[in-house]
Amino acid sequence: MSKAYKITLTLLVLFLALLTWLEANEPQPVNWTPSYAASDEIPLGTKVLFESLKEQEIQFEQVNVPPYEFLQDSTRTGTYLFLNDQLSIDQNELKKLLAWVEKGNTVFFIAESLSENLLDTFNLKTTSLVPEAGISSRPLINLTHPNLKSKEPFLYDRETYQVGFINNDSLSGEILGMTQLQENPEVVKRPEANFLRDSLGKGVVYIHLMPKAFSNYFLLDKNNHEYAERVLAYIPSQKRLFWDHYYKTGKTFNTSPLYIILNSKPLRWAYYFVIIGSIIFIIFEGKRKQRSIPVITPLRNHTLDFTRTIAGLYLDRKDYKAISSRKIALFLDHVRNHFRISTEQINDGFYQRLATISENSVEDVKALWQLMERLEKKNTVTREELLQLNKAIKAFKKT
Repeated sequence: MSKAYKITLTLLVLFLALLTWLEANEPQPVNWTPSYAASDEIPLGTKVLFESLKEQEIQFEQVNVPPYEFLQDSTRTGTYLFLNDQLSIDQNELKKLLAWVEKGNTVFFIAESLSENLLDTFNLKTTSLVPEAGISSRPLINLTHPNLKSKEPFLYDRETYQVGFINNDSLSGEILGMTQLQENPEVVKRPEANFLRDSLGKGVVYIHLMPKAFSNYFLLDKNNHEYAERVLAYIPSQKRLFWDHYYKTGKTFNTSPLYIILNSKPLRWAYYFVIIGSIIFIIFEGKRKQRSIPVITPLRNHTLDFTRTIAGLYLDRKDYKAISSRKIALFLDHVRNHFRISTEQINDGFYQRLATISENSVEDVKALWQLMERLEKKNTVTREELLQLNKAIKAFKKT
């Protein structure tokens, strides 16, 4: 290995190591992906709410299976809390869940997008809020109950998608909360319902359309945690609270054997560095080393030697007639293949065309053809005539 090769390889490895270190230490951008998973500390995770509920004096239970499977045990009673950006519940599962509510239990649906079967069950329709003045889409939210309503509405201080229920005659549920987009002054002038309560048999169903109000970002901003406390005050404290982990956008699936390595930033970059190092080794050191391959002289082409031998035999025998006939035949074949001109009919048009293509004069072409015709008609050809023919053909080919 040469000195220059070693220096180049060392600099390349150091450069890759520097890039790896810079990438590993680069500040991570804020992840605004809606997760609502209890273990996520990102802005739209729910770790703050989850940990706060665990500290309360309530019976708290986590559910990691679908509601249909969880409610097979008919002895379970309490409040079932669903919190996610969207809830798409199967019809059979919804029937099972609502039958459980009719027995005297409570269910909390908190999501921006609800499945059509759920909305149709309670004759609900939702609409997107559009700002009437300006382009601000920062929502204000508040409750309607006098004991829970805040003097000033709570502000979600970030541009976001906001929905509300369409207020019409079919809206049978009790309105518990309102929302509108921020305007100046910050008062609710044109509110839309975003929090409802409806009875079902002996139980109660709560539907809330702003899961972001229970996210880490909202709860840690100013005194917004009071809003979540007041909403969740509707949960019966004497009953068990079931926290759903199944319907979560950000739930994790540990299906890869590399999960532990790729989930840890130091281990992840160490793994990448090993792969990069392996590739460098394959490129520079993985080539098969062998001694130089000797140059093998290709077999000699004896066609020219054979031709010269045959020509020598004709010359030794002084058979100039046969040689001239061969040369004339080869020349005519050259004209047909090289100039693409038929030699069947010889006339003035033929002389003119061949002279133009071969860049010879018409007189020279006629003289060559007359010489070939004369030699073909003769029974014997002298050496001088053969040399004259050879000279004329060379002059025609300009060689």
